[in-house]
Amino acid sequence: MIDEIGRWLLPNASQIPHPGSTSFITTGATTIGALATLAGSVASPQRIGATAFNHLEELSLHWLAALFELPAEFQGVYSSGGSTANLVALGGARQAALERRGMDPARDGLRRCCRLYTTALTHHTIQRAAAVLGMGRSAVVPIEHDEQGCMRPDALRRQLRADAHSGDVPVAVIANAGTTSTGAIDPLRAIGEIARAHGVWFHVDGAYGLPGILDPRVKPLYDGLALADSVVVDPHKWLGAPVGIGATFVRDRRILNRAFTQEHADYLEGSCSIDDVQHSMESLGIPYADFGVELSAPARGAVVWALLREIGVQGLRERVCRHNSMARRVAERARAHPRLQLMQEPTLSICCFRYVSDVPLDLDALNQGIHRELLRNGRNMPSTARIAGALAIRPCFIGARTTEAHADALVDEVIEVGDRLLAEQGFRAFEPSSGAVRLAVPTPGGCA
Repeated sequence: MIDEIGRWLLPNASQIPHPGSTSFITTGATTIGALATLAGSVASPQRIGATAFNHLEELSLHWLAALFELPAEFQGVYSSGGSTANLVALGGARQAALERRGMDPARDGLRRCCRLYTTALTHHTIQRAAAVLGMGRSAVVPIEHDEQGCMRPDALRRQLRADAHSGDVPVAVIANAGTTSTGAIDPLRAIGEIARAHGVWFHVDGAYGLPGILDPRVKPLYDGLALADSVVVDPHKWLGAPVGIGATFVRDRRILNRAFTQEHADYLEGSCSIDDVQHSMESLGIPYADFGVELSAPARGAVVWALLREIGVQGLRERVCRHNSMARRVAERARAHPRLQLMQEPTLSICCFRYVSDVPLDLDALNQGIHRELLRNGRNMPSTARIAGALAIRPCFIGARTTEAHADALVDEVIEVGDRLLAEQGFRAFEPSSGAVRLAVPTPGGCA
């Protein structure tokens, strides 16, 4: 059986762990993360008990909160990733909003229409969370964003004022600390202050981009994070953990207990309040199962603890800065090359650009063809995104093993493949003295 795994399974596995894979905001696990996951799956397969693994569950959450400069009172809970982490946070927001109006939605269900406010560029897990929580996808109200992809505070203020007398319940304002398409960071302070002024829960989705706060060049864009009522981050992204680890932080974890409690179960006698525990089975430990939607769940904290112990704050900072610099390197080359077009200045480690030509071709189709060949070549594997309606090639540099050389290799291959596809259609790659027509882009950090 082991021979079959090595012969057939591993050689035909995913390309996501490849250092040149920049398609998704997940990556191959680092060695220590994989080892810690294996240790937990064998020695502590459930997130219960007075075990060393459960001790690290809480300790690592404290470490993450401190690492990303969250307020000291924030407490967290792990889940399977950003989808569930956002669901948990918005479950807390829904509970808080309706409790203030004398209702208990977790016990009695929804009796009022609810509203969530965010931009159209927010991750679609927000729509799914709204559906699962009974508010409905139509509860998500799109707020206008600027050309960089950042929410316009004035548009949010207008919408909240317009809805003030509608009878609907404003549950949460959701800001992005790194959008999936481009890595844009919403103006957190302005949005947080507006949310507070209207008495609305302020949620920050930092599943991808929260570690960007470690880069001094973009740290000012995180000003206002401390105003948040909830924040999410995925260690299985920039930290290099195996896929399946997201974290939700809230100011008061008791709201999560009221939102997600399973109520009393007669067969569960252990509790986290037993004194003089001498055996791990004498206590269930901290009741994480009542802070989210998962009962059966692995002990994820040991993985995060191991990752942070291995590279430390400085090691993670160097990784984040390296990846952000790689996106800027791609942007620099796209600005300089006559057959490349920079679609948007990078904020974090995502850079959207495309191959252009002065011949009458469908540029979207051309770049789609380039992207397809990149994937098939298997050396540099970005994704695509639409920026202002145009198809762009979108690398997201996030892998622990991805280096500066991969950024240059990607740009080189895009040019090489684009030139060849043009030649195959009977066109010659152009070198105009005036340069290619370029899309005007705002300055870096233009979201503030």
